[in-house]
Amino acid sequence: MWCRVLLLTALCASQALGYGYKTYWYTTQVDHFSFANNDVFEMKYLVNDTWWNGNGGPIFFYAGNEGDIELFLENTGFMFDIAPEFSALIVFAEHRYYGQSLPYPNSSLSDPSKAGYLTSEQALADYADLLTYMRATLPGAGDSPVIAFGGSYGGMLAAWFRVKYPHVVQGAIASSAPILQFTDITPCQAFSKVVTQTFAKDSEECPRVIRKSWDAIDRLFETQEGLDWLSSAWRLCKPLNGSELADFRMWLSDMYSNYAMIDYPYPANFLSPLPAFPVKVACSYLHDDHGDDDKSLLTNLYDIINLYFNSTGGVDCIDSSSQGTDSLGDDGWYFQACTEMIMPMCNDGINDMFYPSPWNLTEYTADCKRRYGAPSRPLMAPLIYGGINLTASSNIVFANGLLDPWSSGGVMRSLSDTLVSVIIPNGAHHLDLRASDPADPPDVIEARRVERDFIGVWIAQYTKTADNNQFNAAKRHW
Repeated sequence: MWCRVLLLTALCASQALGYGYKTYWYTTQVDHFSFANNDVFEMKYLVNDTWWNGNGGPIFFYAGNEGDIELFLENTGFMFDIAPEFSALIVFAEHRYYGQSLPYPNSSLSDPSKAGYLTSEQALADYADLLTYMRATLPGAGDSPVIAFGGSYGGMLAAWFRVKYPHVVQGAIASSAPILQFTDITPCQAFSKVVTQTFAKDSEECPRVIRKSWDAIDRLFETQEGLDWLSSAWRLCKPLNGSELADFRMWLSDMYSNYAMIDYPYPANFLSPLPAFPVKVACSYLHDDHGDDDKSLLTNLYDIINLYFNSTGGVDCIDSSSQGTDSLGDDGWYFQACTEMIMPMCNDGINDMFYPSPWNLTEYTADCKRRYGAPSRPLMAPLIYGGINLTASSNIVFANGLLDPWSSGGVMRSLSDTLVSVIIPNGAHHLDLRASDPADPPDVIEARRVERDFIGVWIAQYTKTADNNQFNAAKRHW
């Protein structure tokens, strides 16, 4: 169990991949935007001050996303790699309603009146509140510039943090941040096309076999004998029944998408323990020579599933209701995906390798209403944060890897001299934020160099402005 003390009193020191950190808790408002709810909760955050210059040195702040904050610290080594260069304090803040930062521990999502405080706006206000407090109370931090970092949803938050709180955040590195993956901005099929392209990068045969597998699965689901065979051949923990076909297709689709996201050039343990270039390894199991033999085709497909869920060989059976990542908060994210983070997704099975699935906003929002009793607002995020209309903002680097399906909703061209797009052709999901590795492709090394350069510029700009303000204040006083 975690030792717990409030505010800036240190908790238990911990290690993750050699990264030392201390755990703290900060008390903040459940509702930052009205005076109707005065409840508070404790938000977890992690701190490493190994390299910090406690005399105005910068704060590198990770905007936590949908899961335990330790998961993101363990997979964001770039911040630790460059902290010595900048003498930076490292802070990782946990997103409300995820991990242990629960406003209402026993009913955070079951009660719509309490779940409604799970929004990106409220989370950003938590982060602004925490950083304002730290600057005011931590000795030497009063003049510290803040650089926000984030990957995926965290990357969206890092970018939006700079957009909404430019007086708190001096710049943002937003990696794999699909801030454009919303209604009327990005086509719904864009995501599945990128997944398919990633699987096809070594051989067109791979997506072709996966495309054929959907009909084979459908045929096996038509009979009890087929269901029994599939449950046994794929070593599923729970026998399949015919009513689960749609969920089963979704489970497989999510797995393929995860493969593309984490197609890293070295073995990694993010989402699932996988070898280097896992998509290439997975596709090596598939051969388009099965004719009409459904069972033979699906026996080969099982090798991909087993690689993803049981690469270590320690799993007795495969749970077809889970993607196997306990550290991610699926329940909270499903709520957000039903309310403010509605990202249209569709497949046609022709230009992609997935089972045909059209996007129907009316059906989607009706299902969300039944599930959570909360309204869906598909245009909320673009309205609040600007969508593609960001030119009033500044000091954001958007990095996207072309192997990553979330690049489909990313900022893929620079919008100004200070809103910069960095493309990583051989990069998967926020590869640039991961720790440096000998297997890194040259394009991610270059992306990190660009990011470091901009961070240096932002810090210098802030320091110069702060020095000028102090000089002018002293001059007025004299």
